[in-house]
Parts: sequence; C-alpha cells; structure tokens
Amino acid sequence: MRSVEIQILGQSYSIKTDEDEAYIKSLAQYVDEKMKEIFSVAPNINHVKAAIMAAFGIADEFFKLRMEHEDLGRVIEEKAKMLSGLLEQLKTEN
Repeated sequence: MRSVEIQILGQSYSIKTDEDEAYIKSLAQYVDEKMKEIFSVAPNINHVKAAIMAAFGIADEFFKLRMEHEDLGRVIEEKAKMLSGLLEQLKTEN
C-alpha cells in the first residue's frame, strides 16, 4: 500500500491505498465538487453536516445507478432468452 495525497475543501488528506493514484484523486475531486455544491446552497452549514449531505447525495446516485444496472441486466437476460428461443426455432425448422 502507498499513500496518496488528496485535497477536499482545501484540506489535505493522506489516503493509504493499492488503487491507482489518478483514480483516488478523481474520487477526491468528485467528493470535493459535491461538498462545494452543498456549501454553495448552504454556506453556513458545518462541515460534518455538509459531509453527511454529500454522502447522502452520492449514495442516492449510487442506488439509482445500481437499480438501472439491475434493470438493464434483466432486459439483457430477457433478450438473450428470446434470441435463444428464436435460434432453437430456426434449428427445428431447418
């Protein structure tokens, strides 16, 4: 593991990770942007509440993407079954 230095709201943090440094920095940039969005709407909010609100927003995005992913998986499975059935039908006709 190595340490990657990141910045969120002007604060430096050292993250110990096996992940790629560019990936970790892109995560930090994303979190930083979400925190700044919170502060742009509520400039007097304390950092803990802002972090919780940012985490809640990120969790919402994640859950919606996960549901979309699951829905797409079901559509792909249905289409694969339909295509498999059509192939079987073609085999029996020939």
